[in-house]
Amino acid sequence: MTDAHVPTRPVVTRFCPSPTGNPHVGMARTALFSWAFARHHGGKFVFRIEDTDASRDTEESYGLLLDVMRWLGIDWDEGPEVGGSHGPYRQSERMDIYADVAQRLLDAGFAYRAYDSAEELETRRNAARAAGKSSGYDGLHRDLTPEQVTAYEAEGRKPVIRFKMPDKDYTFNDLVRGEITFGSDNVQDYVLVRANGQPLYTLTNPTDDAMMGITHVLRGEDLLSSTPRQIALYEAFAEMGIGGGFTPEFGHLPFVLGQGNAKLSKRDPESNLLDYRPKGFLPEGLLNYMALLGWSIADDRDVFTIPEMIEAFEITRVNPNPARFDIKKCEAINGSHIRLLGERELCERLVPYFQTAGLVADPPTVKQTGTLAAATPLVQERMTLLTEAVDMLRFLFVTDEDFVIDEADRAKNLNPAGVDVARAARDALVGIRDWNTASIEGGLRAALIDGLGLKPRLAFGPVRVAVTGSRISPPLFESLELLGHRKTIARLDAVVGDPGLGESGSVG
Repeated sequence: MTDAHVPTRPVVTRFCPSPTGNPHVGMARTALFSWAFARHHGGKFVFRIEDTDASRDTEESYGLLLDVMRWLGIDWDEGPEVGGSHGPYRQSERMDIYADVAQRLLDAGFAYRAYDSAEELETRRNAARAAGKSSGYDGLHRDLTPEQVTAYEAEGRKPVIRFKMPDKDYTFNDLVRGEITFGSDNVQDYVLVRANGQPLYTLTNPTDDAMMGITHVLRGEDLLSSTPRQIALYEAFAEMGIGGGFTPEFGHLPFVLGQGNAKLSKRDPESNLLDYRPKGFLPEGLLNYMALLGWSIADDRDVFTIPEMIEAFEITRVNPNPARFDIKKCEAINGSHIRLLGERELCERLVPYFQTAGLVADPPTVKQTGTLAAATPLVQERMTLLTEAVDMLRFLFVTDEDFVIDEADRAKNLNPAGVDVARAARDALVGIRDWNTASIEGGLRAALIDGLGLKPRLAFGPVRVAVTGSRISPPLFESLELLGHRKTIARLDAVVGDPGLGESGSVG
């Protein structure tokens, strides 16, 4: 589809996850598209919780849902912690509403009580399959006589409540997939309320959508087959005066695929949203990548801000084909967003990761703040994840006692020849009084490149490992300036076996 979608009424979208397990990428992609659609059209975004399954829903998962939505920056106009005129926004607090709607459907003849046992249903389904017919419900209990009802209840049977599907085909225009038709023989009567009185998704979800005035439903394609059932229920609601009297428009989003081109599941490691923040992803970087799982701002552009996405978002540009999750591309997009940040903001974003690593206090000291602010520009171009800054800058914050050198890097760079280079560097640096990048660079180049005739890689590699503990670090000369004269000489002394700290008593 290519034509822009023009809503016929003020847009109201929703996101309605169940608080079971950890929030996942597919869930967040659905929330993002629904939110961006509402924001693009100046509409409302409703956040509600589908928590009617007491055996699986948890308060912990509920709290995680709210936390991850706040972290991602997907705000809502109605819902938990915000309120609104259509609350409550947790289905567990709306059970009386569902019971009332179910009874009204029964009274109006749109639903009926069915007393079939599980064994009876299975027997009839097997027979239908053997005859090459649909194995959906056959409607046997649609028109029970009062005597039949009395007999079933005398047996102690507890009925389910089924919706009575009209005998007609259903055609609707999917905002992502175009016109779709379901034949009447493929959509049989379905259960609204279990025999124990628990309402099912088939009742609760459309009831909430109708009462909350939802105009557009964007959801995963796995729910496509339920759409004709819901359209029929909305038509019944309209006749009964429930809700606004209209049927929402639907858009079914493509699957997100993981490894092996299988549908990304909650068990896949890249699916767990809770892993991305501690790994060092920016919310705007992750949102940017999730938007690419089915949508693009332009054919030749992958990196964009969220305000740019909202301005450009067209639901008809969503590709109906499955989208494959690529963690490397996700990291690359995140790195691009790191480089879009101003230095001060990036420094502020880094602080929690340095606190988690135990490298800075909470709150940071003035000296720690200054060091991190000065070091941030040195690593901004080198990061794809915020946590990488911790490893690259650790040497600036650890004490002399806690400083360690990576053993693999030591073996490769601080062999006897490398120790000789470190000794020459120590001798060149120990007398520098004006400790700045230019003086450090001049002293090391004169001693190691001009004096020893070394190429830069062989000259500076041993120095880098001796002073930063790793062969991967920010630019060497700037790093030494930030580390300070005393610590630099002390670390070189430790490598060359000289216990002295040099002649300088300058800053450390």
